[in-house]
Amino acid sequence: MARTNPVQFMQQVRAEVSKVVWPTRREVVMTTIMVFLLAAFMAAFFSIVDLFIRMGLEGVLNAFG
Repeated sequence: MARTNPVQFMQQVRAEVSKVVWPTRREVVMTTIMVFLLAAFMAAFFSIVDLFIRMGLEGVLNAFG
């Protein structure tokens, strides 16, 4: 494996970073909003599922308890 010196390494890093397509501010904001909305939706969904499971389990336990 070929070894590079620190100067060549930094040149290669700069060349690779220049190829990166950075998101616009609008894209970042929209993605952030979508993540928060999806997280809130999933939290609500799993809370409802948990409520139904708990109610069913309590019903079964009360029937035999």
